[in-house]
Amino acid sequence: MQSLKLPVLITKDTNQAKEALVAKEIIAIPTETVYGLAGNAFDENAIRKIFLLKNRPLHNPLIVHIKSVDYLKEIALDIPIKAMVLANHFWPGPLTLVLKKHPKIPDIVTAGNNTIAIRIPNHPLTLELLNKLDFPLAAPSANPFGSISPTSSEHVANYFKDELKIILDGGRCAKGIESTIVGFENGEPIIYRLGSLSVEEIEQVMGPLNQRIHNAESPEAPGMLEKHYSPKTPTYFTDDVAALCKTFKGNKIGVLLFKNKILDADIHQQEILSLTGNFQEAAANLYASMHLLDQKKLDVIIAEKLPEIDLGRSINDRLERASKNRIIT
Repeated sequence: MQSLKLPVLITKDTNQAKEALVAKEIIAIPTETVYGLAGNAFDENAIRKIFLLKNRPLHNPLIVHIKSVDYLKEIALDIPIKAMVLANHFWPGPLTLVLKKHPKIPDIVTAGNNTIAIRIPNHPLTLELLNKLDFPLAAPSANPFGSISPTSSEHVANYFKDELKIILDGGRCAKGIESTIVGFENGEPIIYRLGSLSVEEIEQVMGPLNQRIHNAESPEAPGMLEKHYSPKTPTYFTDDVAALCKTFKGNKIGVLLFKNKILDADIHQQEILSLTGNFQEAAANLYASMHLLDQKKLDVIIAEKLPEIDLGRSINDRLERASKNRIIT
């Protein structure tokens, strides 16, 4: 007799979430950046389930989420002084630190690297959950590998309603794009991934920083692959949307714009990230707008390049990867 498969439970009950995690299941959790697929970071079998569920390459490491700065010493070794400065300044928050890993962390979490990516998420439900657990959570974004990241429980359910038992519903993600990742070389910080914490904010604390944000062969941190965050609809990235619309005349066009609408009869759908030109609002709206456009059965999506300052750089990074091999400037 076939067992009846129950629909995914979307809940705010952290006790139910804890029970599932202790039972070695994978659940979805909210953070201030995006939703994640979470499992016990000490349990290799649970981590393997995450990779399989996402169809994520095993050479792409995961971020481990912890409950306090004090917990760092449980999973990291030889922590640089500047890493502690950043942790104390920005945690909980959208900053991930790449540090030397403790041997108790399975190699599958770190893709065989001797370093581990760690952060404290700034979301009340997930912090409540972490404080009920005696293990940290490995949690990459809750989407199939390469797809648009989810910023709501609905996005997660659309991807995994038949595979997950529990989605912890924390509402819409406040920041909207993934955390900024900082690693250390000879004790000095280096940016591995642009994200929800601007380079300018980090440099106010640390001074000028170097960046190394692409490494497709053996990434030191998550989010370093060149193509990622992609809609199913062919997507182009440009600093002249109006001109590119003319190239696709006669097609069903969707456009993703920073703050100003475009008058063009061939445009079927326009999504504005921030009418006031606010970078934080634009980042918070980015993935939701991409999801909406991708559901409209368009022939093409044309995304506008933002100014290369503040979070505009992080948004451009996501749009460039989403349109990899189709970039037009």
